[in-house]
Amino acid sequence: MAEHNADANSSKKNFDFVDTIRCISMMGIVWEHSSAISIDLYTDKTSLLVQSFSLQAFKFVTIAFFLIGGFLINHKFQEYSAKQYLKNRFKNTIKPWLFWMLLFVALTIIDRLVAWHKGSDVGLLSTNFPLYFYKLMNMTLFFSPYWFILNFLICIAILLVFKRYLYKTWFGIILALLSLTYSLNLHFRWFETTHSAALFGFVFYLWLGVYLNRYFETFKQWVARLSWGAIWAGIIITLALSMAESFYLINTGLKDAYNTLRITNIFYSLIVFVALFKMGPIKAIQHLHPRQTTFGIYLIHFIILERILYMVFQPLALDFSQFNIWENTGITFARFLVAYVSSFYITLLLNRTKLKWMVGQ
Repeated sequence: MAEHNADANSSKKNFDFVDTIRCISMMGIVWEHSSAISIDLYTDKTSLLVQSFSLQAFKFVTIAFFLIGGFLINHKFQEYSAKQYLKNRFKNTIKPWLFWMLLFVALTIIDRLVAWHKGSDVGLLSTNFPLYFYKLMNMTLFFSPYWFILNFLICIAILLVFKRYLYKTWFGIILALLSLTYSLNLHFRWFETTHSAALFGFVFYLWLGVYLNRYFETFKQWVARLSWGAIWAGIIITLALSMAESFYLINTGLKDAYNTLRITNIFYSLIVFVALFKMGPIKAIQHLHPRQTTFGIYLIHFIILERILYMVFQPLALDFSQFNIWENTGITFARFLVAYVSSFYITLLLNRTKLKWMVGQ
């Protein structure tokens, strides 16, 4: 019992550290989804380097979220039964996720219906609506940012099923080998390569977060012994290697060449996580209320980007392929600011009303 309380207390004591990583990672996710840069758009070296850095710099965010997710759920796994835990998850996670995902689907259908009414060819929408709806749901569920929540829940379910082995090193090794299988698949193409299809590729990082929480004091002491020089060297080296691996994968014809589960990106993500942990809480970030706003930003920002901004700028018929790398980087930054700031304030507003369930926890 004393050990359980120590785990719970260590988790609660370090929420500031979690909030820092949570906030920075969410900014990175919105930046990724705001990108106006296509990987096959440029050929000159300067543009390729700027493009690659823009796409790679925040590629640590998905793995970081799974790590802090595992860190936070460790004591809850011990505190609640599987049934109680899943019940809480439905209220705080699944319910708001379903709402915003279905809202995105509805807005997409309305947009296509308006286009149809104006005389545009909308394909399956007008000829076979059930098939159109099925394909739209499949795309939204598995190939849009909303995949993350489904994947996260699947990972949690797997850990709950194997709860008795949660702190066994051999269990973590099996999960790590599963993740590495997806990494190798990017080079050998045994099956679908997109990271959103890697349903079992992220379980290891959730487990690792649980394991870090379990042995938190040991982890904290290990990080304290690391020098900033070694950490920065690790970040620079793995960042360069990640960019190099992406260049190689692009040359092999892989469309998802910046896949999160590249082996080089895994090491990059882990080192950046350690750096953010060593940096500790940032006071300025607390003003952004990451504990209350992060999930809402995630749920809302994609609708801002793909539906609201799309409708605003559609009449301009912008062709990003006609812009140079600096112009497209500027457009990416502008899209990021609009999406992040809008999602942030919408979440804050909802949190102050009876509709706060929409942005969950």
